[in-house]
Amino acid sequence: MVCYDQENVSFFYNMSKKNISERWQTKDYVMVSLGLLVCAFVIFANILVMLAIFMNRRFHYPIYYLLGNLAAADLFAGISYMHLMFHTGPWTIKLSVHQWFVRQGLIDTSLTASVINLMAIALERHQTIFTMQLHSKMTNHRVVLLIVGIWLIAIVLGLVPSMGWNCICDIQQCSNMAPLYSRSYLVFWAVLNLLTFTVMVAVYTRIFIYVRRKTHRMSQHTSQVKHKETVVNLMKTVVMILGCFVVCWTPGLVLLLLDGLCKSCDVLTYEKFFLVLAECNSFMNPIIYSYRDKDMRVTFKRILCFPCLGWQQKDEHSGVRFNTLEQERRRRVLQEAWVARKARDGDGAQTNGGPLVLKDAENMLDSTES
Repeated sequence: MVCYDQENVSFFYNMSKKNISERWQTKDYVMVSLGLLVCAFVIFANILVMLAIFMNRRFHYPIYYLLGNLAAADLFAGISYMHLMFHTGPWTIKLSVHQWFVRQGLIDTSLTASVINLMAIALERHQTIFTMQLHSKMTNHRVVLLIVGIWLIAIVLGLVPSMGWNCICDIQQCSNMAPLYSRSYLVFWAVLNLLTFTVMVAVYTRIFIYVRRKTHRMSQHTSQVKHKETVVNLMKTVVMILGCFVVCWTPGLVLLLLDGLCKSCDVLTYEKFFLVLAECNSFMNPIIYSYRDKDMRVTFKRILCFPCLGWQQKDEHSGVRFNTLEQERRRRVLQEAWVARKARDGDGAQTNGGPLVLKDAENMLDSTES
């Protein structure tokens, strides 16, 4: 078996019939410009999300930690893709084999971490909704272990090709899209991501079916309009999450499968466009998971207005929808007191005794806590 680890990158590109431009062409300028524009937005959007979660202590819950890790993965994807933009086109021919593996490894690691984070968030939402909890019962220690595990898996998958699963010693198995990668590895990576996508589809479908059944039972006590709005809003969220993933990732994954399974297929024509499309998922994630949250938008506005107004962390202005566990306990006690008063006094409780009962319950809570 002959290994070609001493050859330069151009040798493998020539073997796979993937041409390297010696001069900059219009196509190269367009792709690099578009890629840098996408990278700039990805980096900006995900830094904004991470700052919001870090600065607002009301976001210090497992779901927001996972959202912050998703933003970190997408931020890393933006930086990795920007590194790729400065090492592509005519610059590729100047790369050594080691530099080429670093370039591709960064992309693989960042995009894999982003996908795994999406699945982790889906599983967390599944566990929370099916146990009827406000927040997940995961401790901070478990969340940290989960995040570390996500990055370890992503890093390992990013390093696998450079550690031996490549075609340096078997050039007949070299792929066209990634001339130093083995076709079998491309098939493995594509199938792994498609399986992750399948799990996400199954999880969100089960969530939707469960919530629809739950709201159907609750419709006996609520108006049909409210019942319909709940189902429609959930459907919109599910369609946005799954639709974004399908649109951004499916073309590239199918292209990888074709490259790994079909030697004669022309996969190079739309390669770079599909790569940019996959990267777009990294700035769609903050929009779907964070920007749709009104409370997060309030925090974004404060961050963006910091140079002129300064950051003010006042609880009364936060408007955060999720309360602390202690606040939830207080709210439940007050609600029970209100219901007890209504059951005892009838409709007059709303205008006569109701507020007094709530005040007495608050005083009782304050006395027990002190």
